Amino acid sequence: MSEIIIKQLSEKEIQAKGIRSWSTWSCEKSEFPWEYSERESCYIIEGQVDVTTENGETVSIGPGDFVVFPQGMKCTWKVHQGIFKHFLFG
Repeated sequence: MSEIIIKQLSEKEIQAKGIRSWSTWSCEKSEFPWEYSERESCYIIEGQVDVTTENGETVSIGPGDFVVFPQGMKCTWKVHQGIFKHFLFG
């Protein structure tokens, strides 16, 4: 299974991908399990999250991170600071 990809995008890349027109999602401080039925790309606007995969790998994501979660991945989200993100499935 693929890994979580985290990148920093330039303003030009953000505009080219149309990220600001994607749907948005927010969540308060919490912890919950999640499984990705589809590949998800997201751009973090605010907040701080640790995502721990089934194999024990933990990644931290925060403002300015562009993140791709592979289809089929099971993980636990631990939201330390309320999250707000743009996202796109597929």
